[in-house]
Amino acid sequence: MAERKGQKSGITTTQKINRVVQKLIAANQVVFFTGAGISTESGIPDYRSQGGIWDKFKPIYFDDFMAQKKARIHYWDQRLDMEKGLKHAKPNKGHQSIARLHEMGCLTSLITQNIDGLHQESGIPSDKIIELHGNTRRVRCMRCKRLISWEETMVMIDAGVKAPECTCGGYYKPDTISFGQAMPERETRRAAILSARADVFIVVGSTLLVQPAALMPEYARNAGAFLVIINLSKTPYDALCDVLIRDRAGTILERIANGVEKNLSWPNQ
Repeated sequence: MAERKGQKSGITTTQKINRVVQKLIAANQVVFFTGAGISTESGIPDYRSQGGIWDKFKPIYFDDFMAQKKARIHYWDQRLDMEKGLKHAKPNKGHQSIARLHEMGCLTSLITQNIDGLHQESGIPSDKIIELHGNTRRVRCMRCKRLISWEETMVMIDAGVKAPECTCGGYYKPDTISFGQAMPERETRRAAILSARADVFIVVGSTLLVQPAALMPEYARNAGAFLVIINLSKTPYDALCDVLIRDRAGTILERIANGVEKNLSWPNQ
């Protein structure tokens, strides 16, 4: 794959960050794309690495969930185990830095593969966030599509219901995408449109392996966006992006936010 400008050897991390800062300040449309790597710094394990979620749990496929009560009970047992980590997780420097960039006018929209709701908790408005894989803090009936909160579901579980059901007879399930379940059409379409409109597209903490979410940087790149990847591990776009930073998300995003803030306040100093 051809090397893009900005990927030549010898460029320091500080130089890369400064370049990103200048692009952010000049951009009209800035899209962030986040994956599990931003939330691991909040204590939430990712999915594919050793010790990750799928290393601990065997995925329950959507068809099995819908067809078998035993599978639904197993699914909810896993979800309750996951809750031990999720309920204590708080936005970290990475989430907070993106929220700061939003406050400074450097974020048009945020596309996320994460289901933890930490971007909302960091202060980014929900209408700026596209959740491609749903949100585990919401629970949806698979028949009538009614939404209830996680707290309402816990009332049922605490009362001894091992696989909660709706009053319509449908099965309650966290409002997230399971293996074998169709992606949300509206969110996926909206994400693709916004990606193709971006002047700057910044990937944070994603290996860019899960489709169709991984197509978003391709849409942005094909439309001429300045593509940035901040990730600890390799991605298929490493040789195609304008800036690649192999480091922890929180550290780099904080430096980027500080740089934007300094540049925006400079004329007033």
